Amino acid sequence: MRPWSAGGWAVKGKRLNVRAILADADLRRKLMVPVIQATQAREGIETTPEQADRAYYVVSEGEQIVFFSLAVEESRERAFVEALRSITHRRRKSVPRRDFACIEGAPLEYTLAAPLSHVFREHAPLEPYQGVSRQGLATTDDSRFIRFRWEVLGRQGWVPLAKGGLFSRFYADIDTVIDWASNGYRLKRFIVEREGSETKRIYSQEWYFREGLTYLHRSMRGFCIRHMPAGCIFSTIGKAVIPERTEDVYYLLAILASEFGEAVMQLFSAAFTFQAGMVGRFPVPARTGKNAASSEHISALAGRIEYAKRDWDVGNELSSVFQRPWLLGEVQVDNRLLKDRIDAVIDAERRAEAALRRDYVELNDEVYHLYGIRDSTRAIIEETLGERPPEVLWPQMEGKSVEQKRMEHVWRLLSYMIKRVIESDDEGIVPFGAVAGESPLVDRVRHELAVLFPIRDINQVEVEIANELKRSVKGYRRCASIAEWLDNAFFEYHCGLYKSRPIYWHIASAQGAAPFAFGVLVHYHRFDKDRVAKLRASYVRDAIESFRREAALADRAGRTDDRLDWQTKVEEAQALDQKLRWIQEGNHDGPEGGDHDYRILTPWKSPSERPQGWDPDLDDGVKVNIEPFEKAGVLRVASVK
Repeated sequence: MRPWSAGGWAVKGKRLNVRAILADADLRRKLMVPVIQATQAREGIETTPEQADRAYYVVSEGEQIVFFSLAVEESRERAFVEALRSITHRRRKSVPRRDFACIEGAPLEYTLAAPLSHVFREHAPLEPYQGVSRQGLATTDDSRFIRFRWEVLGRQGWVPLAKGGLFSRFYADIDTVIDWASNGYRLKRFIVEREGSETKRIYSQEWYFREGLTYLHRSMRGFCIRHMPAGCIFSTIGKAVIPERTEDVYYLLAILASEFGEAVMQLFSAAFTFQAGMVGRFPVPARTGKNAASSEHISALAGRIEYAKRDWDVGNELSSVFQRPWLLGEVQVDNRLLKDRIDAVIDAERRAEAALRRDYVELNDEVYHLYGIRDSTRAIIEETLGERPPEVLWPQMEGKSVEQKRMEHVWRLLSYMIKRVIESDDEGIVPFGAVAGESPLVDRVRHELAVLFPIRDINQVEVEIANELKRSVKGYRRCASIAEWLDNAFFEYHCGLYKSRPIYWHIASAQGAAPFAFGVLVHYHRFDKDRVAKLRASYVRDAIESFRREAALADRAGRTDDRLDWQTKVEEAQALDQKLRWIQEGNHDGPEGGDHDYRILTPWKSPSERPQGWDPDLDDGVKVNIEPFEKAGVLRVASVK
């Protein structure tokens, strides 16, 4: 055997006594000192064993724990040695051991450890004194058990689920729901069959449905926590803080969402991942004595910020608190021009957001005061954190230009009018053309304009909307009129707005931006087997007969070009009817799930449980039920995924 030595051991011709080596209390020093010498030698720096031993002691065993800030692009070894030689080196940071000892959980942000260590000594942790921090459930199959709220709106057994989302402190609408019928029976049975016990994936059930806070498990923008109303379940990626007392909800929200709260959370997580245990260790001042008035004030500020965001959300069509789009406001009866309405809404957002940010600045000041943080310490915190995401009123449009926001307001107004049209239709089927005795979509939209702008000249309002649609704005299709917007822009926009789970489907005989002979909007929630039959038997058939009559009239009049155009429409509508028949009957050819399989293939259901034709179960969600229409190529956009 070859000789081997390290740190003073040498073995030749016999087996190493590994047990004895590992039992050596001085093993780490004996290994590290020669490594330090070798590292310096590669840089051309001669270091004595005594110097290397001293370096090891300073870094690993002294009363001061030393950190080094070494840039990737430079010679890190040389910078390391230079920092070792100089106590005041700009890349060297020493932190007393006692500062780490009082912060449970091995902090990673060493810059903040010393300045913030005293708050951990002075204040008890959130858990168990002020509340608990918990992770919730993980389904292991979200496509089966989780939906967006609008997919199953009003259906029994679905309850709100806090599951992450956009970065928005203080408030964000909860737009996901989970199948919790019979106290989560289906999910629990699924987990038991897969994992052996429901507790392997469903955590903290005793804390569900309580009012509290929810925070993002992971966010590259920093710690993000907001109010969670009562009646919700929370998840592993939308964890929760449940206060001991409900009246402490906004107090805890104020502290945890503050700049100081971000600093404390960075002590525990340098990877922007926030575990329940980290939040549970957060030091929280008691709301008694000298802290009583201050705690009331910051609670009120947090509530005011949350309310401002929620109040703005009443104009968001997707929100659970939606009332009407921002352009309509609370007062519909006025004679302002559309551009003046837009200007007013943009200005209202700007003023509300400015007030929001002032409240957040005041909240941060008050939280620093509550913890007794000195100005010098605050400066260190602010420098360490760098620029943080600002408070914004409209997170979905954060970073967008004024022109983009203006166009978004116009498109939201049109989207709302379509919503009113299709939801007021008895069948939930609205044709684009005048067929089956029905008024075309554009005429119904004009009627909604008259209802929503009762003292304006509707023709003028339509011109004003068209002028806005003609603008060239990044991210928005230019359209010459409302009719063109309905034909070529609405459905793609609706799919994006509804997060690829649209509930108003544009079925058309041609895709893309090509003119279509026949088109119709259907309300997914009402589009059952009877209505797909009616779509074919009444609407499509009437359109085909109308096209045939026009072709015959053109033929008798000798208008050859017109006859060919009408005949093309006949064939286009017939091709659409054929595709709808495939869907209605659940035709399939080739492998299951292939391009010619037009059945509803719910992955978690056996073949015998699946419908034989078009007979959707709304609980299965839009993604499953819309797929036959995508495969058949009858939707106005190629794919909604």
